[in-house]
Amino acid sequence: MNLRIPGPTPCPPEVLEAVAQPMINHRGRQFAALIQRVSERLKHFYQTKSDVFILTTSGTGGLEAAVVNTLSPGDRVLSVSIGAFGDRFAAIAESFGADVVALNYEWGKAADPDEVAKALSSDPSIKAVLVTHNETSTGVTNPLAEIARVVREREKLLLVDAISSLGSIPLYTDEWGLDVVVSGSQKGWMVPPGLAFVSMSERGWQAYESATMPRYYFDLARHRDSLSKGQTPWTPALSMFFGLDVALERLAEEGLESIFARHARLGRLTREGVRALGLTLFADERFASDTVTAVRLPEGVEDKVLRNLLEDDHGVVLAGGQGKLAGRIFRIGHLGLVSEEEIRQTLSALEVALPRAGYTLRTRA
Repeated sequence: MNLRIPGPTPCPPEVLEAVAQPMINHRGRQFAALIQRVSERLKHFYQTKSDVFILTTSGTGGLEAAVVNTLSPGDRVLSVSIGAFGDRFAAIAESFGADVVALNYEWGKAADPDEVAKALSSDPSIKAVLVTHNETSTGVTNPLAEIARVVREREKLLLVDAISSLGSIPLYTDEWGLDVVVSGSQKGWMVPPGLAFVSMSERGWQAYESATMPRYYFDLARHRDSLSKGQTPWTPALSMFFGLDVALERLAEEGLESIFARHARLGRLTREGVRALGLTLFADERFASDTVTAVRLPEGVEDKVLRNLLEDDHGVVLAGGQGKLAGRIFRIGHLGLVSEEEIRQTLSALEVALPRAGYTLRTRA
């Protein structure tokens, strides 16, 4: 099966083998060595000297942790949203009582750092900014470094959803001044779902001291205290830790710059192949993601018909659109464990399946 969705992503055989290992004592020396090892390695991929905590939860749980550990009910928060996951980040903050100011962009577009700066300057009461680095619902990567710069200049807290970017495309936590950064095991990390990673800057910890949103399971101070003992505050998903250990070893051998170059190459290959079939990209190509490509469905082609044909006849699994994009786009994931050959197979399958779904190929000369 050629699983080409933006997560969960395929796992290397050695990761799956590691996941199947017998259980160990999660309060013992073996796990203490494991969690210290993977936590330190994650710091390298995050490009941070701050702690990175590993939570047994989905990426959404990590976003909740980012919110409840730094904010209080009534805090004014700027939500910079370019799609479904940006909206989710805002909804989490609202559900815990934050006063969310929305800076929403047309889906398919990236945020404008100058407009973020203007929004912050016009409302000095804003305490924090929520932003999604890579929006998988639209296939757009935000200019995070530039957004972070204007947020830092105004001394606001910056909470980042990097669930589908970290471990695949450039992100430099300390250099860019990111306060809380969240990622998830099932994306570029090549590990099954079940773990979220959360970093906290010194500014983040200062915000923690005055934050009053309710928290218990996601209380990062409990995780910090437990990590110092080589433990987690609650029972961890041990199997996922075993897989993460192996995956991080593999990623370290490849190296950050090679990982970034590989994803950039795969992103270009996918976009060029889609255009060669006469299809239209959904994202503003200046900000097109190197981890997922969103493609407009041609007129007269039904989403489920096309994707069922691809899966049943070619073993290629694509993702549909989310929210208001359901039935309007399909998405090709190219992050984590994926080769150029798998992308070429996906494009070849599309070339065969599209006419059967009612589309007349209009390939470019």
